Amino acid sequence: MTVTKMSWRPTYRSSKFRNVYGKVGNREHCFDGVPITKNVHDNHFCAVNSTFLAVVTESAGGGSFIVIPVSQCGRLDSHYPKVCGHQGNVLDIKWNPFFENIIASCSEDTSVRIWEIPEGGLRRNMTEAVLELYGHSRRVGVIEWHPTSSAILFSAGYDYKVLIWNLEIGEPVKMIDCHTDVILSMSFNTDGSLLATSCKDKKLRVIEPRSGAVLQQASCKNHRVNRVVFLGNMKRLLTTGFSRWNTRQIALWDQEDLSMPIMEEDIDGLSGLLFPFYDADTHMLYLAGKGDGNIRYFEITTEKPFLQYLMEFRSPAPQKGLGVMPKHGLDVGACEVYRFYKLVTLKGLIEPISMIVPRRSDTYQEDLYPMTAGTEPALSASEWLSGINRDPVLISLKEGYQRPNQLVFKAPVKEKKSVVVNGIDLLENVPPRTENELLRMFFRQQDELRRLKEELTTKDVRIRQLELELNNLKNVSPNNV
Repeated sequence: MTVTKMSWRPTYRSSKFRNVYGKVGNREHCFDGVPITKNVHDNHFCAVNSTFLAVVTESAGGGSFIVIPVSQCGRLDSHYPKVCGHQGNVLDIKWNPFFENIIASCSEDTSVRIWEIPEGGLRRNMTEAVLELYGHSRRVGVIEWHPTSSAILFSAGYDYKVLIWNLEIGEPVKMIDCHTDVILSMSFNTDGSLLATSCKDKKLRVIEPRSGAVLQQASCKNHRVNRVVFLGNMKRLLTTGFSRWNTRQIALWDQEDLSMPIMEEDIDGLSGLLFPFYDADTHMLYLAGKGDGNIRYFEITTEKPFLQYLMEFRSPAPQKGLGVMPKHGLDVGACEVYRFYKLVTLKGLIEPISMIVPRRSDTYQEDLYPMTAGTEPALSASEWLSGINRDPVLISLKEGYQRPNQLVFKAPVKEKKSVVVNGIDLLENVPPRTENELLRMFFRQQDELRRLKEELTTKDVRIRQLELELNNLKNVSPNNV
């Protein structure tokens, strides 16, 4: 297969997204005074849905994040309540796509936690999670919810393992153990039957998650893959990374043949990680570099040249991370097709950036808003685990979307026990998660050693006494017995 190089020469092509422009929210629509984390982990540190905005923050004595109602813009109180149950830095947060008030977080303390945010947001610090999930032996860097089942969560740790959690029972039900280094990103196809991962071992993998089988694998020597994203139902993958000359690069792949990329394209010579965002409804790809102020956007097609450069949103303020509003949270009246929430660390600022298609008409634009994935799960956890695949339940945004039924998240009651997946007890050797825990474990072990030494000494004395008694019995003549 030949690798196509994309030309930057603008070729005229009729597209309704040719004039999409980025509009930054007014100051009163921004969130100010947010103590955004200074952690250098390559994640977004931000998650958004139509009700809440969650941001990982700086905090002493463990990891925390704040949850703000999206309607509550303006300056944040310095004593604003936090979600602060983790004992280590929080590395990733993701909202459940089917429950507006359920959020998952993962941390350096090796745990994954599920939190239930009260209606209207937090009134005091939250320390108790609905579920605490232990199974990784090292810190957990990435979490992803399954796109069609409400109670399936994937987590990837620095122990090179991906765990699949069934939240209906609060246990890991599968361990994917094919990676030989840290997993950098995970992405699902539309129905969640395939998982793509990028890894520090320079391999791109397409995995059947229920069996853990690697269906396709690419060793990326020329294009060092960093992030991967499935392109909806196109049977294509898009990766961002670096070329052998350290220029930032994107590549397009056929999900059924990863032997060679369909197309590679150098973007620029900057060093920040490129985050890809794909909108399956409009077939638009957004590229945002960490530490850049700009967001480039393209249109993806199934025929050559595959990728059509549209425009670039520019801003002088560098972004640390970006949250993305789900489709049902957009302003369809303003022809808004995408919305980012940009973290500006130096200013403690979060600003919304709306991507808008300029249209004169005030009526609903059917062509911009096809039926889209809604907030109703297509499957239960047990159905998905049994091998059933279903596409997302679609909704129309025409009437201003209202959720038809209010599901309630029920957490299982858990008792402390061993966690056995694939015949391995994952909790057998879980390391201490904080310095205090390490000290407590050390003193416990010292006490245990002291007790065992004393026990050994008393047993030695008893053995010697018994040996003497035995010798005495042997020395007594049978006549005296």
